[in-house]
Amino acid sequence: MIEKVEGIVLNEKAYGETSKIINIITKEHGIIGVIAKGARTLKSEFRTTTTKLCYGYFNIVYKESKLSTLMNVDIINPFKNIVKDIEKISYASFILELTEQVIKQTNKNVFDIMISSINKINDGYDPLVILNIVELKYLDYLGVMPILDRCSVCGSTNNIITLSSNKGGYICKNCHTNEKIISEKSIKLIRMFYYVDISKITKLEISDLTKNEINEFLDIYYDMYTGLYLKSKLFLKNLEKV
Repeated sequence: MIEKVEGIVLNEKAYGETSKIINIITKEHGIIGVIAKGARTLKSEFRTTTTKLCYGYFNIVYKESKLSTLMNVDIINPFKNIVKDIEKISYASFILELTEQVIKQTNKNVFDIMISSINKINDGYDPLVILNIVELKYLDYLGVMPILDRCSVCGSTNNIITLSSNKGGYICKNCHTNEKIISEKSIKLIRMFYYVDISKITKLEISDLTKNEINEFLDIYYDMYTGLYLKSKLFLKNLEKV
């Protein structure tokens, strides 16, 4: 029986002389492996629809816990603005890899967050801000969400002056020791990141200072609490230095 699934290609590898196996992050079944027969031949209709970041409806012969077979693909969005820009590709690739890891650790569906974020990057929104929103939301799914509604030490909701990865979130004036003080804008905005619906974002005007403060906090927080090591993150950091 042929099943229609919504998904995006995570990665691909050669299989035999002419075929390939693609891993797809799907809305219906999480990550699945699919064989695309003849996809590496020049005349194959699968040649361009089975590459990384291809987003569409995949009509497959679905086999649970086994390789499914691809029948055809209806493209939803080719992400033309992403695939021609190395920076956008790097951010989108990191979101894919991070989503893969989150799905492996939770049964909750994060597909809509992932697709909404890649759509926004394709539409020209700041990829670092979009990535940070995704990272923050995923921490909740990973069970290590920072405390962003009160002081993580004493529980007070007053006089919040900074964020601390070591202490797990907001820090108030009374509990502050030697933590770096960050801007009030960053303190308010990171909480907004958690609640915002990415698909409904229409405007992003955030200073470099605020972006850097939030990104630095999330980088350290991920290193401390998630145990995730992502190759695409290292590439992204190196790209930022160029």
